[in-house]
Amino acid sequence: MALEEKLNQAKGALKENVGKLTGDKKLETEGAVEKTTAKVKDVAEDVKDAVEGALDGLKNSVDSDKE
Repeated sequence: MALEEKLNQAKGALKENVGKLTGDKKLETEGAVEKTTAKVKDVAEDVKDAVEGALDGLKNSVDSDKE
């Protein structure tokens, strides 16, 4: 999913810049919102992966203590 969010960030940035260049505030704002939304989703995915990794490490630690 990270690649998809990176592409959405790029698309949002492109829209934002086109909006700035053409003076289209609506397009500029739409692009900024898309870019920010994609960044948040990307960070949330990273946090989810980190938590899952920490939980797996904790589980492995507990399992090895039982042996």
